Amino acid sequence: MSIVNRRNCMKMIVVGAGITATVATAAPAGRPIQLHCDLAVDPKREQEMLDNFEKVFRPVARKHEGFIDLKMLKLKTAIRGAAPLKYRFELTMQSEELRQKWIATPDHARVWPLIENTLTDKEFSVTVFEVY
Repeated sequence: MSIVNRRNCMKMIVVGAGITATVATAAPAGRPIQLHCDLAVDPKREQEMLDNFEKVFRPVARKHEGFIDLKMLKLKTAIRGAAPLKYRFELTMQSEELRQKWIATPDHARVWPLIENTLTDKEFSVTVFEVY
C-alpha cells in the first residue's frame, strides 16, 4: 500500500471515529416520548388553529433541542370504540426532560396560546407515551 493510500485510510478512520463519537454523545439515553393532546377546537376558529399550527407553532418547535416530529391529526372516522375529540396534537421528542425544557421556553409561552386560545375546552387530556 502506498503512503498516500495509507494516509487516506487513516483520515477515513479518524473521520469515522469522530462521527461515531458525535452520534454517541448526541443521542440521549432511553426511548423517545410522544405527547398526545385531544383538543376540542372551536369550529369557527378551526382554520385559524390550523394556520397557527403550520405557520407558527411547528416552525418554532422544530428549532428546539430534542424535537423529532409534530403532527396535528384530524379525526376522519372512528371505526371501533368511542370517538376521541376531532383533533389530536402529537409531539415526539427525544426525551421527557427535553420536552419539559421546551415547554419552559419563552418560545413555547409565545406560540402555544395561539393553539390553546382556539379551544372550547382547555381541560383537554394530555398523555405521554414511550415510543417503541
